[in-house]
Amino acid sequence: MAQPIVIVIITSKFSPSWWLSNPHLQTLYASKLSKRPPISYKTERIELPDGDFLDLCWSHKQSGQLVLLLHGLTGNITSAYAQGAFGQLESAGMRPVFMHWRGCSGEPNRLARSYHSGETGDIGFMVNLLQERFPDTPISAVGFSLGANALLKYLGEQGTQCPLKSAIAVCPPLVLHVGANKLNKGIARGYQRFLIGLMRDQIEAKRERYPELDLPKLSDADNNFWKVDNNFTAPVHGFDDVHDYYKQCSARQYLKHIDIPTHIIYALDDPFFTDEVIPSESELSPKVTLELPTHGGHVGFIQGKIPFKPEYWLDGRIVEVLGGPG
Repeated sequence: MAQPIVIVIITSKFSPSWWLSNPHLQTLYASKLSKRPPISYKTERIELPDGDFLDLCWSHKQSGQLVLLLHGLTGNITSAYAQGAFGQLESAGMRPVFMHWRGCSGEPNRLARSYHSGETGDIGFMVNLLQERFPDTPISAVGFSLGANALLKYLGEQGTQCPLKSAIAVCPPLVLHVGANKLNKGIARGYQRFLIGLMRDQIEAKRERYPELDLPKLSDADNNFWKVDNNFTAPVHGFDDVHDYYKQCSARQYLKHIDIPTHIIYALDDPFFTDEVIPSESELSPKVTLELPTHGGHVGFIQGKIPFKPEYWLDGRIVEVLGGPG
């Protein structure tokens, strides 16, 4: 007799600090004020078949389960969540390797294209590289925000052929147009303005370097993701327009095809999205676990009773879910 299919949606044990109960405080403190212990790593530049490159940060550890870390929009190895996960994974006996998306390591990438929410080609390249170098070592992956969306899309595309042991997606957008709408309203527009500000110089440099693309110059009026993604992200990466980009790259449609243990952590008060992005049980593969803390903000998840002495729940939760050195 066939076994019943069980869809797992669990209640999270996370409880926010009383002094950071607001989702914006969770988000901003985690991003701007949190201080994780310093990490040490070795860097490597990987040349890609298309003439571009990826910059990696490797753990010094020589053994243990490999964990590929994928950052969010405009992030890098200095991002607090990246340093926190990297350090905790090492302490638990695992080997993190952090992949900078193209153009995010401090040096512009060579091609007109860079990265986006549905970029799975570079993930696949990295996973294959890790397999080739460490054929007898299990490999997991953890993605944050944009990186989480791209990771989930990759897992769904791979289906039963996915070579990863397990995966974690932290605060993935899941439905891109919902996030773009939310970030264009109210207080959330501050996040949008900040992120687009970080992107603006890179976009302008691309426009000047590749005049044949005929990209419009970003003006001060181009202050929302709908315009930026329509005028830059979509045409540079081969999409018809912003609607085509958002439709193809929203990860929620891929969740039912995932065939490895995958844990999604998403705060119900995330200021970047609305509850509209949360998948129904019918959209989840039996291999996907959905953890929905009531609080936590966007990649926040800070607890602790003493003000300014935070406890970073997310770092420990990632280690707990991955389950040890392997």
